[in-house]
Amino acid sequence: MTDPNTTYTREYARELDQKDPLASYRSEFYLIEQMIYLDGNSLGLLSKRAEKTLLELLHSWKTLGIEGWTEGDYPWFYLSESLGEKMAPLLGADREEVLITGSTTSNLHQLVATFFKPDEKKNKILADELAFPTDIYALQSQLKLQGLDPQEHLFKVISADGHTIDEEVIIDAMTEDIALIVLPSILYRSGQILDMERLTKEAHNRDILIGFDLCHSIGAIPHELSKWGVDFAFWCNYKHLNGGPGAVGGLYVNQRHFGQQPGLAGWFSSKKEKQFDMAHELTPALHAGAFQMGTPHVLSIAPLIGSLSMFHEVGIEKIRTKSLRLTSYMLELIEQKLKEYEFKIRNPKEEKNRGGHIFLEHPEAARICKALKANQIIPDFRSPNGIRLAPVALYNTFEEVWLTIDKLKQIMDEEQYKKFENKRGVVA
Repeated sequence: MTDPNTTYTREYARELDQKDPLASYRSEFYLIEQMIYLDGNSLGLLSKRAEKTLLELLHSWKTLGIEGWTEGDYPWFYLSESLGEKMAPLLGADREEVLITGSTTSNLHQLVATFFKPDEKKNKILADELAFPTDIYALQSQLKLQGLDPQEHLFKVISADGHTIDEEVIIDAMTEDIALIVLPSILYRSGQILDMERLTKEAHNRDILIGFDLCHSIGAIPHELSKWGVDFAFWCNYKHLNGGPGAVGGLYVNQRHFGQQPGLAGWFSSKKEKQFDMAHELTPALHAGAFQMGTPHVLSIAPLIGSLSMFHEVGIEKIRTKSLRLTSYMLELIEQKLKEYEFKIRNPKEEKNRGGHIFLEHPEAARICKALKANQIIPDFRSPNGIRLAPVALYNTFEEVWLTIDKLKQIMDEEQYKKFENKRGVVA
């Protein structure tokens, strides 16, 4: 049996790394020299495979010109659909239900414009007060476009503690005037995982459509969207999926909605075989492709081709297993080494409810984040007093987790954070 005291040593962390079945994937990434990168839940690191496929798509433009739309290893005309097929296993979805297109916000606008159809009885949207701001902005805009006042028609579930949402409260808010529900799969601050299966069932029992923002869960936890009956979902691909800054986003539409006219139509909403007929009457694709609007952003999709190949090799279950081991080890070290300071862990401690990052609160959070960066450790600050630390399964190590908490203790012991202003930068 392991001596509890050895758990908190650097040697023990190294032993965990030696036994790690995913350790070889660390060499697939461009690691920033002498830096511990723990911000992969905001922007994942560049992999060599992602670089390779980006260069391959550039080469297809260079050598094929306009013929690249239908020729080469990755014909551009079908790129959104072919990448959707590759991503479908991460979502527990049929290949025709997933599409790589748009951005988080543009895809949400598309999906709400399609599925929110208010009438006299059902004319409200249900969200939560801890949602990422872009989701709320989009929902407010969509209500205004329908001539509805967001103050009256957007209902936000209240958090009792400011960090997590009680699912019972969400269900109680599913009243007969709710037409649509949009919730995060994982809360971006606390990392709480919502029970998407349960919430979908409860929504459908009340004749309400429901969709999820998967930005902090895609590539971090398994999903079974089709099995659960989720109506729609949307996400970015630059966090855990390492698609690069500004990477093209993704959307999912359950196949029972196929054939529905997109709320925001565009040329690429068309059936492929009809698209170049140039008719002014849209013939929408009979799959998720109907919900794209414009031309695929080929060079912004390209890195994702290489990145997804690793997820296919490893499998999301193994990634989730290591992710939980990393965050559990980090929590153990925090509770052991930092207990004399004012850090508060705001994650759910139960593994089934915890996503891929740790969220700490401290009154000096902004200064502490600056001190960590000065010590070559990259965290993520969230206003007003939050520190997010995301050890990523494919490229972070247990030793890095140990070094981070050891350095954080040193920062607190020596009050290094007092050298910095307790104020966030422009990009936090």
